[in-house]
Amino acid sequence: MRIIAGSLGSRRLHTPKGSATRPTSDRAREALFARLGPVDGARVADLFAGGGSLGLEALSRGAATCCFVESGRAALLALRANLADLAPAGAVVVSRPLPAALDRLTPPFDLLFLDPPYAAEPLLTATLAHLARGSLFAGGALIVVEHATRTPPTLPATLRVEATHRTGETAFTLLRQANG
Repeated sequence: MRIIAGSLGSRRLHTPKGSATRPTSDRAREALFARLGPVDGARVADLFAGGGSLGLEALSRGAATCCFVESGRAALLALRANLADLAPAGAVVVSRPLPAALDRLTPPFDLLFLDPPYAAEPLLTATLAHLARGSLFAGGALIVVEHATRTPPTLPATLRVEATHRTGETAFTLLRQANG
């Protein structure tokens, strides 16, 4: 795995050992960021960060900050190794489980990535519900949920689907506030 583009382009990434995480492939990240367009100056949160590939890609492409949230030991080791190797400006790590970690974040965010393990649907649903109740994102912020194509996320009524993009067995559902 590597960073696709930007100031850190082509740099290799450490990935978590074991099967507890499923890193986002280069191909899927490339397709997602082509869809997202410029992220210059964005305040990003990479929830269920794993090794941090989504947040690191955003920082490489000009995001101002990224808060990485991860609680798994192997994933934290890979994430911290990536941050040490790449030394991106604006990176912060919160090592607490979701959704409880959301109360420790400093809003607002313009772009939020949620890439939970595919088997963690209840945890994803709880995290989305918590996000929908809070004020973690700026008006017009985009929430990107990575999931298996066969299992779309369960959404609270306050979030609406803007688009879904499929790459193989992976899908990205792009969400915004229903009133935004």
